[in-house]
Amino acid sequence: MTIEQFCLLLRTANLTFEQRKNLGQETVQEPHILVVDDHKNIREPLADYLKRNGFRTSTAGNSTQAYATLKTARIDLVVLDILMPGESGLDVCRRIRETHDIPVILLTAITDETDRIVGLELGADDYVTKPFNPRELLARIRGVLRRVNSLPKQYSGLSDGYMQFGPWQLDMSQRQLARTDDAHPSVELSSVEFKLLATFLQHPRIVLSRDQLLDQVRGRSGTVFDRSIDNQVSRLRKKIEQDPKNPEFIKTVWGGGYTFACDVVRL
Repeated sequence: MTIEQFCLLLRTANLTFEQRKNLGQETVQEPHILVVDDHKNIREPLADYLKRNGFRTSTAGNSTQAYATLKTARIDLVVLDILMPGESGLDVCRRIRETHDIPVILLTAITDETDRIVGLELGADDYVTKPFNPRELLARIRGVLRRVNSLPKQYSGLSDGYMQFGPWQLDMSQRQLARTDDAHPSVELSSVEFKLLATFLQHPRIVLSRDQLLDQVRGRSGTVFDRSIDNQVSRLRKKIEQDPKNPEFIKTVWGGGYTFACDVVRL
């Protein structure tokens, strides 16, 4: 499919949605999407398509424009082209992860999967290969936003102070875990282990899927993958459970993820 055919597909999709809209189809709420692509004939029709499907949109033709928009607007998700002149989409993705927790979906025309894997390692949430069906990208945007926003809002974010569970107490500001019975000295936690434990403590007795845990522990680093969440849970269990094979705190919910099966006291 040529770029011209792809742009025609975008315009056709816009008209099709407008016809459905005139028939009274309900649109979704309006998250703000930033579309970053150096091809105006892709960037603008795509932004228009997303706008017609219930999103607010901003556009950027390069990294400088993208950073300026991120500074001045509250962006909910970035659609980011990998192949751009100057600073590449991978570099932009890396910088976004260093300064924001905004989900990123990569657009790539590359058939080699290396750059796609690098993008996911840098913290991208998903990718779509050009040329793509606009409806596929729309579905992926909605899926990522659904996943990112699915945690209960009253527990969002890490707080200061102390959180106590069983014989353990976690200092949220110092990121230190110690036993309250002085059985042994403080336990060293990696950055990922701390984020994982803090997430569990802020969501006690709530089933958290692997995707939800991935979003929480990955944050700006982009170094954790879904397949490694189980390994991270296993390492954390070895540090806090008396018997990691029969855990008291972090329990597996088959087909669902994990739950922290213990009361938590905020001090």
